[in-house]
Amino acid sequence: MSEPVFFRPASCPSLAEILDWTGARVVGLLDPAEVIVGRVAPLDEAGPDSLAFFDNPKYLDALRATRALACFVSERFASQVPKSTIALVTEAPMRAFASVLSRLYPEAIAPGSCFGSSGISPGAFVHPEARLETNVIVDPGAVIGPGVEIGSGSAVGPNVVIGAQVRIGRDCLIGPGARIANALIGNRVIIHAGAAIGQDGFGFAVDGRGHMKVPQIGRVIIQDDVEIGANSTVDRGMMRDTVIGEGTKIDNLVQIAHNVQIGRHCLIAAQAGISGSTEFGDFISVGGQAGFAGHLIVGSGAQIAGQAGVIADVPAKARLGGTPARAFRDWLRAHVVLDRLMKSSRARRNGRGET
Repeated sequence: MSEPVFFRPASCPSLAEILDWTGARVVGLLDPAEVIVGRVAPLDEAGPDSLAFFDNPKYLDALRATRALACFVSERFASQVPKSTIALVTEAPMRAFASVLSRLYPEAIAPGSCFGSSGISPGAFVHPEARLETNVIVDPGAVIGPGVEIGSGSAVGPNVVIGAQVRIGRDCLIGPGARIANALIGNRVIIHAGAAIGQDGFGFAVDGRGHMKVPQIGRVIIQDDVEIGANSTVDRGMMRDTVIGEGTKIDNLVQIAHNVQIGRHCLIAAQAGISGSTEFGDFISVGGQAGFAGHLIVGSGAQIAGQAGVIADVPAKARLGGTPARAFRDWLRAHVVLDRLMKSSRARRNGRGET
C-alpha cells in the first residue's frame, strides 16, 4: 500500500523569499537567493534541505544537534545554532515559521472541499430560498435551509446541516457534520467537524414541582476570524445573544453556554466549560478542562491554568490555578505545603513502625 501525501508544498522557496516574507535577518550568508528550501521539519527530523524553528528552551539540545539547512531563532539563542545551519534571526520564530507554512501549504488553512470539488454537489440539498454568493462549495450530504445566506469563497463540508435564516460570511469553512442554527457568522470563520452552534441553552425554572424548560430565544454571534474546534458546542442565548469575539480560537470539545460573552483574541483549550452568562474580556487564555461557574466576569489578559475551577470574578491580567481557583503562586505554594505535610506524616508513621 502506498503512503499518501496529504499536503504538498506550493513551491520550493529560496531563503531570499523567506526573508522577504518574514522580515527575519541572516548573518554571514552572501547570497540567500541561491539557497533553496526543500521542505519544513521539526528540529530533530530536519535534514540539509529543511527549514525549522526554535522558540522553547526545553528543546535547546535539539537545536544544538539539528541538521537543518536553516532555522528561525531569536537573537538570544542565535549563538546556539550549529555552524552547518543558517540562523534566521527574528523576534518571533514560531510566528515567522507559521507565515512560511501558510504560503507553502495554503490548502491547510484555506476553505476547500473535502472532495477537492467546486460548486454545489448534486448530493447536497440547498433550499430554493437560500442565497449563496459565487464560489461557494457545498459537499455531498449537506443540507442548507430556507433564508440561509453564505458569502463568496466559503465551503460547506459533507453532512453539514445549516438551519433557516443562518448567515455565514465570506471565506468561511464549515467542517463535516457540523450543525448550525440561530447564528450569525462573520468572515474567515472556521468551524471544525462535528461542532454544534446555536442549539438550546441549558435553562430551566427549578422548583418543587420539577424543572420547567425556559425557551431560549437568543442567537449566537460569531465575529470575524474565529476558529471553533471539532465537537465543540456553543449554545444560543436565552434572550441576549451568545457572542464569540473576533480572532478568538476555541479548541476541540469545548462547551460555551447560553448568554456567554467571549471577548477578542481569546484562547480556550480543549474540554473547558464556560457556564451561562459569564463574560470574558479580551486576550484571555484558558487551559484544558478549566471550568467556570455562571455569571462571572473575567478581566482582559487573564490566564487560567488547566483544570482550574473558577467560581468568582477574575481581575484583569490575573493568573489563576487550582480548584477553587486562586492566584497561581498561592496555588503552587499550597501544593508545596501539602507535599511537606504528607512527607512529614509518612516519616512519623514510619518512625512508629506503622505502614
